[in-house]
Amino acid sequence: APAPAPAAATGTVQPTMTAADQAAAKQAEFERLLHAQVLLDRARFSPGEIDGAYGSNMRQALNTFQQTRNLPVTGKLDDATWNALNADATPTLANYTLTDEDTAGPFEPVPDTMMGKAKLKKLGYATSVEGLGEKFHASPALLQRLNPGKNLGRAGEQIVVPNVHGKAPLAQAAKVVVRDSTKTLQLLDASGQLLAQYPVSTGSSRDPLPIGTWKIEGVHANPVYHYNPKLFWDAKPGDSKTQIKPGPNNPVGVMWIDLSKPHYGIHGTPVPGHVGKTESHGCIRLTNWSAAEVGAVVSDGTDVELVK
Repeated sequence: APAPAPAAATGTVQPTMTAADQAAAKQAEFERLLHAQVLLDRARFSPGEIDGAYGSNMRQALNTFQQTRNLPVTGKLDDATWNALNADATPTLANYTLTDEDTAGPFEPVPDTMMGKAKLKKLGYATSVEGLGEKFHASPALLQRLNPGKNLGRAGEQIVVPNVHGKAPLAQAAKVVVRDSTKTLQLLDASGQLLAQYPVSTGSSRDPLPIGTWKIEGVHANPVYHYNPKLFWDAKPGDSKTQIKPGPNNPVGVMWIDLSKPHYGIHGTPVPGHVGKTESHGCIRLTNWSAAEVGAVVSDGTDVELVK
């Protein structure tokens, strides 16, 4: 007897993506996210450290951008949001030639401990690429990825960087609002309109954000950090009061904005990639470049509202 006919196919077989196809798709998504992060930065909805990856800081930046553009708030880079962002037709990458100032240093490792930091005459950058990252709001790893084979420590070298400069200056802020739930800091003008938003770290269960309305009582660029181990539950045994010299790797970065709540402030950080993703000792921690922007548009007496 003849063999029975095979059963009819009930569906279609999808071709498997090749390794080359997968790599191309991954690269295209990286480029799309990088493009959007630069545009968000330029629009004053900071995604934090630009790295070409989707994370919590970028989601919050997209949420607020969508709110202000009357778009569905998805926190995702959907088509409507992509089109709105691209109203800014400025190229998102630019060529930059490294200067003597970028590469001169001196660069030296930064100790992990407060007592070790106190021994340094300046809390400068550990490497030239760290300084370039802060200059262009980017992770050092991103700069290296954008510039394969380039020497990021040699003056005269031409490299590719995120095009985050050339924005119109910020107007003076009338109020600062920090939200613990979204890990964001917003600058508002006198009419309550949003001027800019930045990701922040806002405390921990041991050192919660001091909810309430406070005043700014001083704006200090490149501060000396006065370390008192009695104020820190995680101070190292044997630590003593000391002063840590200014510099971008100072524990409070390049800016300290003093609040009327004793021992609390808004400040920078030596580790920009941790902003919005790790805890703080109750203060409001921004990237150094964001802290510098905020410090330039607030003054003594400015209201700071800290909310859940």
